Amino acid sequence: MPIHVIVEGKNDRSKLKRLVGPEINILCTFGTLNSLKLETLRKQVGYDEVYLFMDNDSSGKKIRGVLRDAFPDAVQMYTRRGYAGVEGTPDEYIIAQLEKAGLEEYIQYPDQPS
Repeated sequence: MPIHVIVEGKNDRSKLKRLVGPEINILCTFGTLNSLKLETLRKQVGYDEVYLFMDNDSSGKKIRGVLRDAFPDAVQMYTRRGYAGVEGTPDEYIIAQLEKAGLEEYIQYPDQPS
């Protein structure tokens, strides 16, 4: 079953893409959501598994609220307040969030320095 992670922007997507395998489909809201964007996301996700990973700021919270209504079964993932959004979150913290969400089998761990 396909897995989708919805993020806000393309920088968030490229940050996440480096840390997960190709099985994870990363979708963007590109900022505020209108009904057309929401409908498109709904079609893309269908009945698949969905995860929401938004920035911890006012616009991220607003988008999360709309998406939570549209995808009530979505798993919520959070970045920490103080990080510059998902794209500015350290890899280790994102990996910890992915593990907490149960996605460890899809994580592409960065090479550990020996």
